[in-house]
Amino acid sequence: MPAATPLASAEVERVRALLRRGLAIPAHPLALDASRQFDERRQRALTRYYLDAGVGGLAVGVHTTQFAIREVGLYERVLRLAAETARDWATPERELAMVAGVCGRTPQALAEATLARSLGYQAGLLSLAAMKGESEDALIAHCEAVAEVIPLIGFYLQPAVGGMDLSAAFWARFAAIPNVVAIKVAPFNRYRTLDVVRGVVAARAEERVTLYTGNDDHIVLDLITPYAVLRDDRIVTVRFRGGLLGHWSVWTSGAVKMLARCQAVAAAQDGAQRDALLSLDGRVTDCNSAFFDVANDFRGCIAGCHEVLRRQGLLEGIWCLDPEEGLSPGQSEAIDRVYAMHGDLADDDFVAANLVRWLA
Repeated sequence: MPAATPLASAEVERVRALLRRGLAIPAHPLALDASRQFDERRQRALTRYYLDAGVGGLAVGVHTTQFAIREVGLYERVLRLAAETARDWATPERELAMVAGVCGRTPQALAEATLARSLGYQAGLLSLAAMKGESEDALIAHCEAVAEVIPLIGFYLQPAVGGMDLSAAFWARFAAIPNVVAIKVAPFNRYRTLDVVRGVVAARAEERVTLYTGNDDHIVLDLITPYAVLRDDRIVTVRFRGGLLGHWSVWTSGAVKMLARCQAVAAAQDGAQRDALLSLDGRVTDCNSAFFDVANDFRGCIAGCHEVLRRQGLLEGIWCLDPEEGLSPGQSEAIDRVYAMHGDLADDDFVAANLVRWLA
């Protein structure tokens, strides 16, 4: 394991400025073959797909990549392949935000952060799932330690897939950590989302810590809503600048266009266009209900994304590392339904036109 070198303030500010632009960052899935072995060819094809779709970055080693890659010894291999493919496929002048998932208790998290940074990842998305039951002081100490190694993105993971409830006071303390650059807000809960917004404003970090939506159930709404918080007798308005989403691992070129549209409408404060986007929010959420298997408490959320990618030819099958993980009963039919109702949001034609080149 390479030794960590101290973070320079310029390094932190570069990634802070990059994330502040508001980027579409898909959470990268894991390609496996029928023997549940790592399929490098299709993994590389997925990375190429996302880059050609116009994403602003990639999140690798996160929930959608399957946390179990650590247990089977794939963490470094998966991160390295994504970083190398991005460098080889993207033009040299293109600046990408490469985000590595960082998990485990403090020794593991520090080792993962150190490795990710040595591979060229600019930020770590820190899951606190392994710290369940610890005090808020212990959680903050853990975050501070990891932030010394890599610029940090907070991760409010919903409890249904391993996260925990975190207070506004926690998020205020987290946002005050100097090397924190962003927070992915993904509790799938309006109340908890507001806790993060209030925490960031309380820390006076709204210009330093960028909010990214991970609320796959309300993507468009997060991106067009001005969140207003009272501080010192004046209203502070905070917006989500971009998205770091498992949902955006599919139909990605459409997601990039949708983000640009949301940003333009938010900047112009165009009421008519905002109303159209509110309608789109419901359609995107309906698609997510099928992809993420809401009917079965998200049990098929990874397999559902795999199924869309399989239908497009990007993946050979929907295999996950856990043989028990797959589509839930009725989930395939639910995906059929949203394809029929919302097929204009898909990017099947884009994939079909480029698939051979990505798989080469």
